[in-house]
Amino acid sequence: MVERLKEEYNADVEWRPFYLRPDTPPEGAPLPEYILRARANGSDERLKQIAGSYGMEFVSTQRMYNTRLAHEATEFAREQGKGNEFHRIVFRKVYAEDGDPSAWEVLRACAEEAGLDADAMQREVESGKFTELVAAQVQDAYQIGVQGVPTYVINDRYAVVGAQPYEAFTRMIQRLKSDGSL
Repeated sequence: MVERLKEEYNADVEWRPFYLRPDTPPEGAPLPEYILRARANGSDERLKQIAGSYGMEFVSTQRMYNTRLAHEATEFAREQGKGNEFHRIVFRKVYAEDGDPSAWEVLRACAEEAGLDADAMQREVESGKFTELVAAQVQDAYQIGVQGVPTYVINDRYAVVGAQPYEAFTRMIQRLKSDGSL
């Protein structure tokens, strides 16, 4: 979907980190009861349908993950000019293959698939090189009112929240064009 928006609307897409649950321990945590109830009420089926409409698989995560390492690894990839590619691979590993984004084995496999030096990535992330940058970006997200993931911020002013069909984005873009905001 993101690639289609880039093609059809010449959209600039920049992934930014956000911690939905910043208190998640490094090893992750069991899913809260409200998520399990939502799954029982069909929320995962909707996500599977949306993913399927784009030819993608969707597998529900089994735990809450701490994504700090993944966000910092993404910054390493961005420095190497492969941020979007790395991000897309991480998403696939997590949401189609049930990979743990806090596990170095998963992040290293993503780096290698993206053509990055996995050893350098792990070394730089573990050194703390990206920790302050990611923390500042997360703080920026809180300051502009992000409360859920994914949140797509358009033109630094308008948000589309949640896993939405492509038409939700095209409607927003058309509305912004018609009122002169784009």
